[in-house]
Amino acid sequence: MFVTFEGVDGSGKSTQAELLRDALAGEGREVVLTREPGGTELGELVRELVLNGPEMSPWSEAALFAAARAELVASVVRPALERGADVIADRYFDSSLAYQGFARGLGIDHVLELNLTVVQGLQPDLTVLLLVDPDEAARRSGATDRLEREGFALQTLADEGYRELAKLFPARIVTFDGTLPASDLSDRVREALRSRI
Repeated sequence: MFVTFEGVDGSGKSTQAELLRDALAGEGREVVLTREPGGTELGELVRELVLNGPEMSPWSEAALFAAARAELVASVVRPALERGADVIADRYFDSSLAYQGFARGLGIDHVLELNLTVVQGLQPDLTVLLLVDPDEAARRSGATDRLEREGFALQTLADEGYRELAKLFPARIVTFDGTLPASDLSDRVREALRSRI
């Protein structure tokens, strides 16, 4: 299974990705947990550039995220899936659709086309979208990187973008209330996953 976790910064997606990894590993499954951008040498360099580097145009930003994603899929995700491992990703292309496609105004379809090309069509089996009011998410995260420092307006637009994606791709994206206690939310995520196996 290829499962991705999405949501605005501070939604709790990283925590839930780790909890799912632990639960599946506890069942004796091989699990690979990745994060975006990152997960490879190139991805970590891109992460530093896009999160802490200079201002850049929206398409430059989208292209850098796509480049890191292409490398991660080629060197980590696809090989893990081919050997029968489960892959859990803390962000995948829906982040680019929400942030660059919707919030930056590049267009969801254009950004999706770019990303499907670079990952050679690899889509998640399930995308867990954690919805949290942007005010609450901002309180949780504490602005530390370039995108977070852009503030409430960007995060609000990204939240709207994610909600639009849930409507566009209901067969793949399952939404959850990100304010639920972590253990309750983890149980619900595993339940949703079991229904798809």
